[in-house]
Amino acid sequence: MKITNTDIDGVLVIAPRIFPDKRGRFLETFQAERYTAAGITGPFVQDNMSRSVRGTLRGLHFQIRRPQAKLVHVIAGEIFDVAVDLRPGSPTFKQYVGARLSGEDHCQLFIPEGFAHGFCVLSDEALFAYKCTDYYAPADEGGVLWSDPDIGIDWPLADPIVSEKDAALPRLRDLRSEQLPGTARGQITATAEKIMGRR
Repeated sequence: MKITNTDIDGVLVIAPRIFPDKRGRFLETFQAERYTAAGITGPFVQDNMSRSVRGTLRGLHFQIRRPQAKLVHVIAGEIFDVAVDLRPGSPTFKQYVGARLSGEDHCQLFIPEGFAHGFCVLSDEALFAYKCTDYYAPADEGGVLWSDPDIGIDWPLADPIVSEKDAALPRLRDLRSEQLPGTARGQITATAEKIMGRR
């Protein structure tokens, strides 16, 4: 597999080796030793999958006290996947990485703990799958509005289909520091406070 760094430290694009023949194709979507050697250590404890129609936008989601790292990929279809850096003190705080993932190239995106995640569907439908390093905890859910102008994601959709829940998510500036992913484990830094406009 080929690992490519992105503009945000820790977010990686993984291109697996694909073995095609007249019957179809084969590839490894995860192999613990190889991924650990690449710095993707896990351990992953839960796998999820969603099916979404064209124009659907899900996000931006995270867990607060139990932040999850995610390894995401598309089984069929095409999406635009986004990871927003919400790590306190990070030099790329509030910045994002966007990547097109499809069932043709089978590229994956590794998103460390401390990020908000979302995606939109560009094909007629998409089967989207991801591995998580912590269990889903409904009472620990957090999120940021997908169209937050302070983040400024350049979504490739003009009028996405968004759930009522996601449409009601707050802007980043309206979140308290303790509502960011992982901040319950320690104090938010002055850098993050300044970027969020608290100081």
